[in-house]
Amino acid sequence: YRPSHADATYDAKYGVRAIAGGGRSSARETIGRVAAGAIARKILKMYNGIEVLAYVSKVQDIAATNVDEDTFSMEDVDSNIVRCPDAEAAKLMLERIDEIRKAGNSIGGVVTCVARNVPAGLGAPVFDKLEADLAKACMSIPAAKGFESGDGFDGTLLSGKEHNDEFYIDPKTGATRTKTNRSGGIQGGITNGENVVVHVAFKPTSTIGQAQATVTRDGLAVELRGKGRHDPCVLPRAVPMVEAMVALTLADHLMMQEAQCNLFPNEDALEDQPNPMGTTAEREDGPKHSVAATASSAPLSQRVDEE
Repeated sequence: YRPSHADATYDAKYGVRAIAGGGRSSARETIGRVAAGAIARKILKMYNGIEVLAYVSKVQDIAATNVDEDTFSMEDVDSNIVRCPDAEAAKLMLERIDEIRKAGNSIGGVVTCVARNVPAGLGAPVFDKLEADLAKACMSIPAAKGFESGDGFDGTLLSGKEHNDEFYIDPKTGATRTKTNRSGGIQGGITNGENVVVHVAFKPTSTIGQAQATVTRDGLAVELRGKGRHDPCVLPRAVPMVEAMVALTLADHLMMQEAQCNLFPNEDALEDQPNPMGTTAEREDGPKHSVAATASSAPLSQRVDEE
């Protein structure tokens, strides 16, 4: 059995395993996901101009820090073989991967995916939260070991005041927007119209060229050294897989939203409807005029009892 590979667990479950290539645990199975994802991307683009783009944001401890999530393009991502739009970080990543490859070892990292122009309202409040479905979809990719939405675990280091995405009214469209996007475009399991941002962690490739202790199928302790073509880092190949799973999940939620909430138009008067929300939303009669604050004005207070 290859250490940390699916060989042993598949054998334990089914009593059989694919010795050559890993069978269904191989990333080769994602060809169907990527093909379906290409169709989902077309649907999303036609519906609201939604774009789904992913890139390698981290290889081991080397992180991309110069990426504008509002403007980076697929051409930027594919400008180097690491698929990182930060050219300086990509150079360091490639050097690290090559160093690991020569040592017969492997490393992991993180793929970040950004979905732009996603309308507010996709998702559900409890069991079908969008980020929950995105997590399941992305964690089903071979070698995926972690998932974050928005700031994820980094958000635990902030206070509520620091982490909260304050609202404002877009002066051009009159739509409700957020000043920051630490929520990753999802609040309460439902999109708020900002960029949907997720991060997927991938482990180092299991099969490596160095000797490792393991056991045979019949229980003998042996030493194993992997041979053949094995990626020292799966991250560049994982980019289209993450894009596909995010696109498919968004398309699913788009269809659910249309069926659940958009079959019949909201005929309430404009003043009785919530203000449109998000990057692509627009208020019919333009922005509301704010009431000027006076010296005696105090912030609005709201009593909320939650446990």
